Amino acid sequence: MSLQIYQIPALTDNYIYILHGEGRTAIIDPSESKDVLHFLQQRDWPLDYILNTHHHHDHVGGNNDIKQHKQCLVYASRHDQERIPSCDKGLTEADIITLGKHVIQIIDIPGHTSGHIAYYLPQDAVLFCGDTLFSMGCGRVFEGTMEQLYDSLQKIKALPDDTMVYCAHEYTVKNIEFALTLDPENKDLQEKLSEATAKREMGKSTVPTFLGDEKKYNPFLKATSLEEFKKIRLMKDDF
Repeated sequence: MSLQIYQIPALTDNYIYILHGEGRTAIIDPSESKDVLHFLQQRDWPLDYILNTHHHHDHVGGNNDIKQHKQCLVYASRHDQERIPSCDKGLTEADIITLGKHVIQIIDIPGHTSGHIAYYLPQDAVLFCGDTLFSMGCGRVFEGTMEQLYDSLQKIKALPDDTMVYCAHEYTVKNIEFALTLDPENKDLQEKLSEATAKREMGKSTVPTFLGDEKKYNPFLKATSLEEFKKIRLMKDDF
């Protein structure tokens, strides 16, 4: 059975993801519980996993309530294990989770936080990267270092172009606006801004995005050195 991916908007601009395949279900970064529980109850689905990318409240806020209603395991980075509500097991880059026949690989991507991880499904060509890589942007450095975040983005950049990137926030329009300050005459960026703005005006999501497009247009993936990346990241902090 092919993997089904459902996107649930939450809070102001968060996305929660529900993965379902072969009767198995996982939730990624549940900031809230109400809509998730309603979604599962409507379909009478059990829940196998809650998968957290990092410890920030807008990614783990629904953990406790969901686990009280559903028997499931909560996974996160071993570096974050003590800071993740109801966490059962800490994961490292060597670990693999299975959802039916779907293999989920763990990728350590610190920088935004010290214990940030991504969930990568190579057979399905999908990546859930939390707040490390956004559509046309990347996360701020809160606990880690610029070097860590740059290296983490290089790990993501090494994945195949056809990988679908599921980030955790709807930031695309503002990210493209920033990219245009760096390359104001770029017609492709101008077109992407028009497309993203139109989608948002219709209440549609701009996520996921192809990693190949991110490599081509995202200024943080286009940066060719750590120094260039630092400069752009600091500019974005003040944008």
